[in-house]
Amino acid sequence: MLAEASPFDSIRNLIALMPQASESAAAAVRARQAELTKPQGSLGRLEEIAEFFAAWQGKPIPSLDRPLVAIFAANHGVAAKGVSAYPASVTRAMMENFSSGGAAINQICGAFGLGLKVFDLALDIPTKDITQEPAMEAAAAAATFAFGMEAIAGEVDLLCIGEMGIGNTTIAAAIYHGLYGGVAEDWVGRGTGVDDGALTRKIAAVKAAVALHGPFLDDPLELMRRLGGREIAAMAGAIVAARMQNIPVVLDGYVACAAAAILHALDPRALDHCLAGHVSAEGAHGEVLRRLGKKPLLDLGMRLGEGSGAALAVGVIKAALACHTDMATFAEAHVAGKDEG
Repeated sequence: MLAEASPFDSIRNLIALMPQASESAAAAVRARQAELTKPQGSLGRLEEIAEFFAAWQGKPIPSLDRPLVAIFAANHGVAAKGVSAYPASVTRAMMENFSSGGAAINQICGAFGLGLKVFDLALDIPTKDITQEPAMEAAAAAATFAFGMEAIAGEVDLLCIGEMGIGNTTIAAAIYHGLYGGVAEDWVGRGTGVDDGALTRKIAAVKAAVALHGPFLDDPLELMRRLGGREIAAMAGAIVAARMQNIPVVLDGYVACAAAAILHALDPRALDHCLAGHVSAEGAHGEVLRRLGKKPLLDLGMRLGEGSGAALAVGVIKAALACHTDMATFAEAHVAGKDEG
């Protein structure tokens, strides 16, 4: 008798088929780095970034022509527990602000020449309250994951992952607590700046959710649909879609990395094509990055979300690629190389 198919089977199959980086392209970058007019290694992580991009793009000279910031917006039933300083209506208001160009991410994208897409994930229908029941049905979670995969349709050569949603730092904390254990207080921060009363409610909500769903959390995809939100599932889908197309990804902060953490729990190699744009001021984010094996490019004390930290990191990435592709070699500049004698 055949086992009943799971809505998550196709996701697991994709993870098993993930392409790997090109070592020959990485080797070509290292060879060129040795000939550029600078001491070897003197550009530090900028050199590593150039090698990373070449390896994932599969070409010896990396390029960055069509970077995209994708923001996924969703609302959460758990917000009714008073876990945020703002009402759920703010999610819709911020979507309108993105559309009119008034948000921080609009300014950052404009400064660095980044495309911006914002996705409304059924804002008027919040996911279920995770302290009472699973956030989503399995089929709905899988469909949202698939929707996220479509975010990079078109000519994109870098994807920055971001989110918007009142209550989603509670969702992220529950995911981390479910994945990594410890106590709820290890993972819960103040998010949008909640007062002591809301922080207490937030901790209680995370504890209750993980206790309720605990028997089912060994499967990261089941954890995603029980504790996650639509933006978590969609961001995870976008990350996987980028991998299948050899597109590098820059992760944003605390909430975006919750989607990444689910993939990492499925397969530690699933984030090999990802860079951490920054470390958030949300307390547990540094520990999350440590567990994911990611060293952030920036540490600016930010905790805004909406892809802002990832987008800022693109400025560093652009500089890294410009140095690699446009700097003269010793031969071109008629500069003597290192004296080996």
